Amino acid sequence: MFIIGITGKTGAGKTTALKALESLGAFVVDCDKEYRILLESNEEMKSEIGESFKGVLHNGKIDRAMLGDIVFNDPEALANLNRITHRYVAGHARRLLHDRKSQGAKLAAIDAIELIGSGLKEMCDTTIAVTAPEGLRIKRVMARDGITREQAQKRAGAQKTDSFFTENCDHIIENTYGTEAEFEKKCKDVFSLLLRNDV
Repeated sequence: MFIIGITGKTGAGKTTALKALESLGAFVVDCDKEYRILLESNEEMKSEIGESFKGVLHNGKIDRAMLGDIVFNDPEALANLNRITHRYVAGHARRLLHDRKSQGAKLAAIDAIELIGSGLKEMCDTTIAVTAPEGLRIKRVMARDGITREQAQKRAGAQKTDSFFTENCDHIIENTYGTEAEFEKKCKDVFSLLLRNDV
């Protein structure tokens, strides 16, 4: 099974890139989505988070808003959260990919902002950084999550720089397109070429 790793800052267009890959038959592991599932269902992970971030665990549930306020204002707290969650998300992703491979899947993708630092990169045959100008990213995050500009900027500021992603990935797709459809077409073209050359 050929595995493509997709990463980049929030609002860059990773979800659209994944849609393009799905249209080409890829099985996609969205690590943000899987993290949210684990945040609801994995008691061991919730317990570790609750021990490290006092007050965020109430009646067996993580207060995501409270946790977000803590980690997006404190780089050390964010690093601590990542240390806890990376191994759970990475392990879960490995199981999902193994199951799909055993069912005969030939192409898969992992979408993760922390692809490089979490150990997930080692599972990939090639990696792609999706980038976009900061102003566009902030607007997209505001519209997507219904948050203020200040909140969107805080989230973006808590992540690695674009150069970190581009320097650590094999390929780059820059998203400066006016519409999602235009960018999706660009992604399909890039992935089709990449797959012809690499698979």
